[in-house]
Amino acid sequence: MDPQDLSADPHRPYEDVMAMLVGTLFVALGVTFYTQALLLTGSTAGMAFLLQYATGWRFGVWFFLINLPFYYLAVKRMGWSFTLRTFVAIGLVSLFSELTGKWITIESLNPLYATLMGGSLIGIGMLVLFRHRTSLGGINILALYLQARYGLRAGYVQLGIDGLIMLAALLVLPADRVGLSVLGAVALNLIIALNHKPGRYMGVS
Repeated sequence: MDPQDLSADPHRPYEDVMAMLVGTLFVALGVTFYTQALLLTGSTAGMAFLLQYATGWRFGVWFFLINLPFYYLAVKRMGWSFTLRTFVAIGLVSLFSELTGKWITIESLNPLYATLMGGSLIGIGMLVLFRHRTSLGGINILALYLQARYGLRAGYVQLGIDGLIMLAALLVLPADRVGLSVLGAVALNLIIALNHKPGRYMGVS
């Protein structure tokens, strides 16, 4: 293989915009499936689901508010470009998650299907965003900061926080929905783990 074929191919601005829209729409559709089936996931999205079920406030509102404190860490850890992209992505997910329920009507949704498809949709959406140097903020930024500052393993920090979110969910959701949520988290992370590997995708923004 020609080494030039492995060189990074910068994304054009319109490609970044299209990826931002497509990625956040995928995530918002997955969020709609989860909301309809009373499921949740980890990280700040999981916190937003949890607070939505506990208070009745919409997911989009909580998701936007919860992520606000993490932008400071994002600037320090990832820089302004990444942080601004992430801010826009979070805003779009918050907006689209509110609008998707108005754009489509779901009369019946099998919980297991919602688990696997919702988790896969969120994972695919996040994968699209990752490949354009964008994230959905939150706990992963905190985990990376704690690893750099205090030497704590980022993966263990993220796993511990997600575990606490799932345990807290038992206070507001039936145990079977929490169990399905764990399965959905596995599907989500498998999508990312199998498709987001160093050297597999060389495009940069």
